[in-house]
Amino acid sequence: MSLQPTTTINDYVGFDTVSKQMERKFLKRGLNFNVILVGESGMGKTTLVNTIFAGHLVDSNGRKAAQEQPRKTTEIVPTTQVIEENGVRLKLTIVDTPGFGDQTNNEGCWIPVIKYIKDQHAAYLERELKPQRERSINDSRVHACLYFLNPGSRSLRPIDIEVLRRLTEVVNVIPILSKSDSISLAERAVIKKRIKEELAQHRINLYPYPSEEDLDEDTAMNAHIKELIPFAVVGSENVFTENGVTIRGRRHAWGTINVDDEEHCDFVHLRDFILRTHMYDLIEITAQRHYETFRTQQLRQIKELRAAQAQAQGIAQPMQSQPMIQKQQV
Repeated sequence: MSLQPTTTINDYVGFDTVSKQMERKFLKRGLNFNVILVGESGMGKTTLVNTIFAGHLVDSNGRKAAQEQPRKTTEIVPTTQVIEENGVRLKLTIVDTPGFGDQTNNEGCWIPVIKYIKDQHAAYLERELKPQRERSINDSRVHACLYFLNPGSRSLRPIDIEVLRRLTEVVNVIPILSKSDSISLAERAVIKKRIKEELAQHRINLYPYPSEEDLDEDTAMNAHIKELIPFAVVGSENVFTENGVTIRGRRHAWGTINVDDEEHCDFVHLRDFILRTHMYDLIEITAQRHYETFRTQQLRQIKELRAAQAQAQGIAQPMQSQPMIQKQQV
């Protein structure tokens, strides 16, 4: 005789709560986000970063007064701070680099930047290949490169083309037309159009990249971003009152620039792009695209080196527990 159930089975299983479980783990662990600033001196790189993150995250090397000479970054300087917003903890690293393009001889000026990016990949790979890996590997890989273009150049210079080609091979590059309040709106439109054409002509592949996994809304969003690139921005840490409203901006003889006004510049679009819509994608693409390419190359080189050593000695070499990752040559 078969037993009949006396109660109704609830069809709800509960695995749809996995997103909340992941969110709790994610919030507890926190997030690493690393940004490198590249461009010539005097383009307001650190000022813009401080504007984006609404605080003095990086000490500005620029002029404190109009009569001062511009100060220049002379070496690669990473600055790390932990910031928290609504329970989300972000370990933010801003890497300032020496300005280039304004020297008499700019040959190889990109080498220290490329080497720094690859060295972070190498450090991560070395920690990843340890016999006893850390439970959570500190991620120092560069997730985004803000590349600053001089609006006074009116187009891409040969040095910009060369550096952008090399940078896009190892990092997600976001081009920025800095200090855009120095040109009129009509000039800005012409310059942006010319730069877009030059980027396409030289086949410089900028972030965001097309993906078959993108949803329709992602594709539309990325198309909008592509239209805005390069972002024409104005950075300012000055806060003042204009017509009874507190704003961040810059005062000129002809009027006031409000950096948070979409009609004045693309700052809001850039901030939302980096922080509110694409931050996690920047981190994920770094791991899946740039780091994976580096990792594959390194492991292939290690395998070829061991095979050559074994062949030279006439014996099979045992696998070492921790391969030595070579310092990067650019």
